[in-house]
Amino acid sequence: MRSLEYADAICDAHLPGLLDELSAIALPDLERPGSPALELFRKHGGPALLIPKEYSGLGVSPIDAVHVIRSLGARAPSLAVATAMHHFSVATLFALAESLRSSGLEWALLEGVAEQNLLIASAFAEGNPGQGILTPTMTGRRVEGGVVVNGSKRPCSLSRSMDLLSASAAVVDEDGNRESVVLLLPAGEQGISIHPFWGSNILAGAESDEVRLTDVFVDEKLIMPATTGSEGDLDELQTVGFVWFEMIIASCYLGMASALVDRAFAKPTLGRERAAELGIRLESAALLLESIGQLLTAADIDNAALATATIARYGAEDAIIDAANQAVAALGGISFISSPDIAYLAAACQCLRFHPPSRISSHDALAASLAGDVFRIK
Repeated sequence: MRSLEYADAICDAHLPGLLDELSAIALPDLERPGSPALELFRKHGGPALLIPKEYSGLGVSPIDAVHVIRSLGARAPSLAVATAMHHFSVATLFALAESLRSSGLEWALLEGVAEQNLLIASAFAEGNPGQGILTPTMTGRRVEGGVVVNGSKRPCSLSRSMDLLSASAAVVDEDGNRESVVLLLPAGEQGISIHPFWGSNILAGAESDEVRLTDVFVDEKLIMPATTGSEGDLDELQTVGFVWFEMIIASCYLGMASALVDRAFAKPTLGRERAAELGIRLESAALLLESIGQLLTAADIDNAALATATIARYGAEDAIIDAANQAVAALGGISFISSPDIAYLAAACQCLRFHPPSRISSHDALAASLAGDVFRIK
C-alpha cells in the first residue's frame, strides 16, 4: 500500500535500520511483556525523535512524526503506544524550552534525553470512566526545598523501562492553598515502585503497569506550575501538550489499521470498490492527523487550535476503527481464524477509544466551542 510505504520511507530516513529489525521479529514476540522492541527503539535513537536539533535531537517535524509513528504502529503496536507518552512529554517540554529554562527548571535532565537515549514515562490522565483528564494523579505537600509527593498512576506506559517520570500533582501549602503542578524526576528516586496492573494480552508490550509514589521528595527545580486561565482555559504548557498527544496517540492506531488494510490490499480477490472504500477511510484519518501537525508547525497553539485538534482526533478515530473493521471483513473469516495477527491488530485498534479525553466528556465542551465559547477540557 503506497501510503504505508511512504510512511516507512520517512521512518527509515529518521531511524535507519529500526524497521528492518522490528520486521524480523514475530508480532507476538514484539507484543509480549519484556518485548525487545523498546531496546531496539533506544538503539536506533528513537527517544530523540521529536527533540529539536539545537538540543541534540533529530528534529522531526510534526507532520513527519505522524508518518514515523504510523510506520511503527504498523510493525509494533505496543512500541508505538508506549513511546507515544515519551514523545508527548518531550515535544511539549522542548516546544517551551526557553520559557522553562527561565523558570528555573533543572535542564540537565532534559539535555540527557537525546544524548543518552532516555525514556520519559507520563503519569497524567487516568483511564477510569468519569476521571477528568486534568485531575492530578498525585498529591503533594510543600516542604523546604520542594514537595513530598504521594499517589499512583495506572496504567502508566513505559513503567518498567522509564528513565524519567513526568506527572501532575495537586499540591497544598501550609495555609491550605491548592495548586496544580507538573513534576519531572528520575525514575530511580527513592519511593517510586512498579506494581503489576495490565491484565490484557492486547498491547502488553507497552509496559502499562502501576507506578506508585510513596513520600517521594521532588526538588523545587523539577517542578513547573500548571494552571488554568480565568475562563477555565489551559495554560500554554498544557495546551501544547494536549495537541501533541491527540496527534501522536491517534497516529499509533493509524499504523495498526494500516497493517490490516495493507493485508487486505495484498489479497488477490479484493475488488476495486472495496479497495477504494478502505483507502478513503484510512487516508481520511491520515489527512486529519496531518492537519493537527500543521497546527503544531505553525506554532500558534491557542484554545481554538486545541478544539480543532480534538475534533480532528475524534474524526480520525472514527475513520481508523471503521477502516480496521472493513479490512477484517475484506480479509474474511478464514484469514481471521488462521492468522492470529489479524485478530490481534483488530482488537488493538479498538483501544484508541480509551485514550483521553473521552468522547462523552467532550461533547458539552465541543458544542460550546463550536458556538463560540472557550473549549474547556474535563
